[in-house]
Amino acid sequence: MRRRFLHRCAAAGAVALGVALAGPARALMPTQPALDPDALTPEQSAIFRAWFVHIVDQQMRRGPTPRWTQRDCAGLVRFAAMEALREHDARWLKANGMSGAGDASRLPPELQLRPQQRSLANRWTRIDGSVGAYASAIALIQRNSRFVSRDVNQALPGDLLFFDQGDDQHLMIWLDRYIAYHTGTVTPTDSGLRAVAVSDLMQWKDSRWQPLDGNPNFVGVFRFAFLTP
Repeated sequence: MRRRFLHRCAAAGAVALGVALAGPARALMPTQPALDPDALTPEQSAIFRAWFVHIVDQQMRRGPTPRWTQRDCAGLVRFAAMEALREHDARWLKANGMSGAGDASRLPPELQLRPQQRSLANRWTRIDGSVGAYASAIALIQRNSRFVSRDVNQALPGDLLFFDQGDDQHLMIWLDRYIAYHTGTVTPTDSGLRAVAVSDLMQWKDSRWQPLDGNPNFVGVFRFAFLTP
């Protein structure tokens, strides 16, 4: 059965941009973010990725935590980034249901950060240039990420796949073994979370969602600008 994809995730962001959508994959390419003095080192970046992926994976396996309130594709990215940058002490582990012995054995090493680095997920740059804890899907890509490739073989765990369908944009998260995303719709019986094997997505019946270089709706693979590399 065909899975239901998001068609509303960042429509408001598209209006705010006012971009010409004749060639969406080209129109929405990001500007080059300025070098952030608080950017993570290569070692910090690797540990951040491990936590980011683990947090997304936990949402998929156990269902969304009540602590995640903005339930859409960009909200999943923002939530996972915010939680990955936090101090993962006993209180955090308990609040996130990861305090069991089995969970502890699978946790990444603790991420050692300066206070300014821990606040990175509260300092997203929005399309209008303002800064804050909220940023749309387009802003996360255009103002807070750098382009990697249109070849998903170049993606690292925690990278973002960005699709533009004209009036709507959508983010997916590359988790290596599978791709995770949120549809943008929540019902009493559906959390909106989806997990898709990479091989399945490559052969998706609706070709607009295939992450292939020949798909004009696939903008490409993107990486948070504060990560190194």
